Amino acid sequence: MTATDPALTALSQGWCALSLLHGRIEAHIERALQAGHGLSVREYSLLDVLSRQHDGEGGHLQMKQVADAVVLSQSATTRLVTRLEDRGLLQRYLCPTDRRGIYTNVSETGLALLEEARPTNQAALREALDTAAEDPELAPLVRAVEELRVPA
Repeated sequence: MTATDPALTALSQGWCALSLLHGRIEAHIERALQAGHGLSVREYSLLDVLSRQHDGEGGHLQMKQVADAVVLSQSATTRLVTRLEDRGLLQRYLCPTDRRGIYTNVSETGLALLEEARPTNQAALREALDTAAEDPELAPLVRAVEELRVPA
């Protein structure tokens, strides 16, 4: 393949379109969450991921798993956890079976804020997708997102 190869050019254009769609969606959701709830997209995502933990076998996530889920480095995730803990939205505690492990749970205040923010997140996502669907270059990607069936 060369830089002018049509397959490479199409691939590059597809990637650019996907990146554009992601950026537009994230920016729209960011504005809505900040305005309505004082949360960034990353903060919302972290609260959402951590709220899905449970006390059963394998129910708590290690920091690496949390970082992967919110698409941040471990150090950035730790800083984000600290910020949300300082705001009273998260609580850290030692793992009862491994004193080296630290778990993070969403506090009652954090859960209340998350539940308040969920409709805002959903509405902003829908608005961003509807707007993007009007762009002929992005419309096929919007359809693909809407057709995804990801297991819970």
